[in-house]
Amino acid sequence: MTSKDEVEWNFPLVSIIAGSSSDKAVYEKTENVLKENGINYDLQIISAHRDPEKLEEYLRSCPALIYIAVAGLSAALPGVIASKTEKPVIGVPVSAKLGGLDALLSIVQMPPRVPVACVGIDRGENAAYLALRILALLKKDQDK
Repeated sequence: MTSKDEVEWNFPLVSIIAGSSSDKAVYEKTENVLKENGINYDLQIISAHRDPEKLEEYLRSCPALIYIAVAGLSAALPGVIASKTEKPVIGVPVSAKLGGLDALLSIVQMPPRVPVACVGIDRGENAAYLALRILALLKKDQDK
């Protein structure tokens, strides 16, 4: 039972997709914030380059309302996700090489009609906080 001020969502509201398990230190920050706030989430390790078919299938079946894409190097993952969904995508650049600037610049240089929000390098927690703000807006809209 939920109170009048609570919306009950019984599915993962946020999907965290990391391009590699080597990004664990970054996506764990995201997980921690979501757990602390009681948000259901799903975590997948799927490379946009090495397994595009798996990514496409996952995006087709995923009920999440928001995607958080954690990626380093060329950081194609957030843009690929954004090109295949109308849901919000938050990109988290990882400092794998070049201090993460390569990933940061890849994420923020999306073409028109392929929007990706981008947080700071290695700032997985900020991606979760941004997702919380988006969910709060959805909740307010649903309460109307």
